[in-house]
Amino acid sequence: MHAIRKDSVSLIAVAEHEEGQRLDNYLIKILKGVPKSHIHRIIRAGEVRLNKKRCKPDNRIQAGDTVRIPPIRTAEKQRPSESQAAPAREFDIVYEDDVLLVINKPSGVAVHGGSGVSFGVIEQIRRARPEARYLELVHRLDKDTSGLLMIAKKRSALVTLHEAIRNDHPKKIYLALGVGRLPNDRFHVKLPLFKYTGAQGEKMVRVSEDGQSAHTIFRVLNRFSDGLLHQVGLSDLTFVEATLKTGRTHQIRVHLQSQDCPIAGDERYGDYQANKRLQKLGLKRMFLHASELHLAHPLTGEKLILKAPLPQELAQFVLMLENQEKAV
Repeated sequence: MHAIRKDSVSLIAVAEHEEGQRLDNYLIKILKGVPKSHIHRIIRAGEVRLNKKRCKPDNRIQAGDTVRIPPIRTAEKQRPSESQAAPAREFDIVYEDDVLLVINKPSGVAVHGGSGVSFGVIEQIRRARPEARYLELVHRLDKDTSGLLMIAKKRSALVTLHEAIRNDHPKKIYLALGVGRLPNDRFHVKLPLFKYTGAQGEKMVRVSEDGQSAHTIFRVLNRFSDGLLHQVGLSDLTFVEATLKTGRTHQIRVHLQSQDCPIAGDERYGDYQANKRLQKLGLKRMFLHASELHLAHPLTGEKLILKAPLPQELAQFVLMLENQEKAV
């Protein structure tokens, strides 16, 4: 941790694992609680210096650089009860080497703290690995989505993977169960998605021409329409594989909703009554799982194909549906 003085200038040396960042992003991380607008203001005013020279927010810092920071008040240290909020926890490891960690995230766990969540996967892993100098999320999964999650162990890996993601290179494949019937066995959904804030302050997404371009390829794996579903008032369920061609927030969830086949158990975009009926059959969570990642290793370029099988509760639910189909 960097010691920032409240009553005099601080001179901070950039460490090797910190290089490559924009200056403003670097300062946001080390000046906890200081608004981004204030950080930009002190940079523009020349109060922040990079190697004794005036600088801009988008300047990239390098290992060994000296950053001059004026006297500034940062957020007070957390109370002991808060600092102990994230219990140490390791998750199922799918792949790990010196620069990359890929875990199989369980449903119900946020990837990071914030928005009413005191801690998430990244805080728990950092607590479990106090010796690790660098651990950062490469991307995100929704709290109720399970599956493959990438964590960078070096900044160089993070930068390379973010560049790949911007170019839509890592192939991400999900498994989902939709409430409804999809008529085609394979089809593309290319509908732009617009982010907005819901009535309760929650992050929401809808199809809108004002949104960002979004593209998902769906492939039907199985369709279910049997007596068991009819007993609880449901007509059809469709088990699909979804391949992301872009990586927008809630993309699969909203694209399936747009096809009148919302994800089973989805409390935000799903069918409330259908979800209640699915609970009677034993489905207690959203049926969305990040099952495969195809990517080039961020340093060696080696092709990696990583897989995480369906969690037991989802696999058993599908097996029950398949057995009912056979029995009819």
